[in-house]
Amino acid sequence: MDKDRPKYKKLERVVPKHRRWPERELDSPPVWCSVDLRDGNQALPIPMSPEKKSRYFDTLLRIGFKEIEVGFPSASQDDFDFTRLLIEEGKIPAGVRISVLTQARKHLVERTVEALEGVERAILHCYVATSELHGRIVFGRGRGEVLKMAVEGTRMSREALEAAGLKDKIGYEFSPEEFTDTDIDFAVEVCQAVKEAWGPSRKEDFILNLPATVERRPPNQYADMVERFIEQYGSLDETTISVHSHNDQGCAVAATELSLLAGAERVEGTLFGHGERTGNVDLMTFALNLMSRGVDPELDFSNLPEIARMVEDASLIPIHPRHPYAGDLVFTAFSGSHQDAIRKGMERLEQARELFGCGWKVPYLHIDPADVGREYERLIRINSQSGKGGATYILEKEFGFTPPRGMHPEIGALAQRLADDSGNEISSKELFDAFDKKFFHPPAKHSLKKFARTAVDDPDRVGVEILLETDGKKEALAGEGNGPISAMVHAIKKSALVIDFTLDDFFEQTLGHTADAKAVAFVSVKRASDGKVFYGAGTHVNIDKAAVAAVIAALNRASAPEA
Repeated sequence: MDKDRPKYKKLERVVPKHRRWPERELDSPPVWCSVDLRDGNQALPIPMSPEKKSRYFDTLLRIGFKEIEVGFPSASQDDFDFTRLLIEEGKIPAGVRISVLTQARKHLVERTVEALEGVERAILHCYVATSELHGRIVFGRGRGEVLKMAVEGTRMSREALEAAGLKDKIGYEFSPEEFTDTDIDFAVEVCQAVKEAWGPSRKEDFILNLPATVERRPPNQYADMVERFIEQYGSLDETTISVHSHNDQGCAVAATELSLLAGAERVEGTLFGHGERTGNVDLMTFALNLMSRGVDPELDFSNLPEIARMVEDASLIPIHPRHPYAGDLVFTAFSGSHQDAIRKGMERLEQARELFGCGWKVPYLHIDPADVGREYERLIRINSQSGKGGATYILEKEFGFTPPRGMHPEIGALAQRLADDSGNEISSKELFDAFDKKFFHPPAKHSLKKFARTAVDDPDRVGVEILLETDGKKEALAGEGNGPISAMVHAIKKSALVIDFTLDDFFEQTLGHTADAKAVAFVSVKRASDGKVFYGAGTHVNIDKAAVAAVIAALNRASAPEA
């Protein structure tokens, strides 16, 4: 490395002429725009199916979003089709605007406008990267050419909307991508030229979005840039200033809040921060931060656990247990002193209300968990006051097991019974031994003596032969299915000695990271006689054999006389 050139270099600061944002306070929410279905979706390991997108869109509506970016119709047939579905099936309520993204290219703009035909209200969002890094390195173009791209993209958008008869129904949003890495004077020049190319507008129908596409600056510098831009830009009465923060340095929520103090009026982001790299600003966290300070965010997260489950299902990315507001452990205390303070705070809540003049003031809990559909769980350690979160936390952190959510209530009850019986705190080993006995090795009515795959004519099917022993009686059984577990279940169900059941759910994980790592399977079966669900677990170096063991364990639990 050249010793005269540092590997990392501080960006030159942009200072507003009159820095006013540090003295301001937020007393109202911004205009919220969810980009979950576009920016969030494009960054998922497995993009959402149309069905998941529809459920997600409906959830965003229930939360209260009035602006929702739904896709990039010119870049994806799925996005085009989803946009058409929303319009043609009348799924966009009055007062809600969908937004679609396009690059500044004629055929892409025209395809985007085609996707919007028949819409009542919408936003066409065009972007051009304006940083020197993008202009010189990515595009191989100078500032003049970048400016021309932005102006021509805007003109093409206006003309295409006019030709389609949509100009009065569709607003225009322009993003100078990599705003925080762009020379501020050039950013203003580009945006002013874009405004002139678009023409006169109502304030809500012309949006300039100033993105921290990659978080390179601290939040206060982002705010300075936004305030400086607003000072220099000349058409504020016809323009909404928007921000779009990414979280590369972990400061997206702070950067967004300070940029609003600096004069921004609109925020783009996603639930739980899904997006490229470290993600977008987390709108849920920011909105609930405002709520905790007495500012109504005008978004409803009162059923946050349900929202979290929907997002996990759509994204296939689990929510971290320490994630603000939604994580499994955020309203728990493992420290005895914290637990004691919270207990006293809850007991003396009425006294605190009188003392502080507000409805909620409790040590260590900055909001009432009930406001987001949560209950406080006392999880200091594994004792008679511990719940399922503390017990499953120990199983995961000390033994590597991550049981599915459906098992958590049983695990918590198991821990509590152990603590009640002993009258003392129970050790993690005592918890694990009880967990192993209950789910891995319950009393055995059934045992599997043989399991082997067999050849079948259909290449998409799997055959198995098993030898099942029930109360000492052995049966040779065979079955087929779309996988080894399905085939085994079909085989077992042929036995008159086994209760009628259905396979309810299946989860698997790996213990360790070496070539000798064991597979762990958790299986639930539903007993036909009463619909009750029973979990079993199995472990083996082979995942099929782990799952087979889990099925037998679940059946043994379902067949127990006391079950």
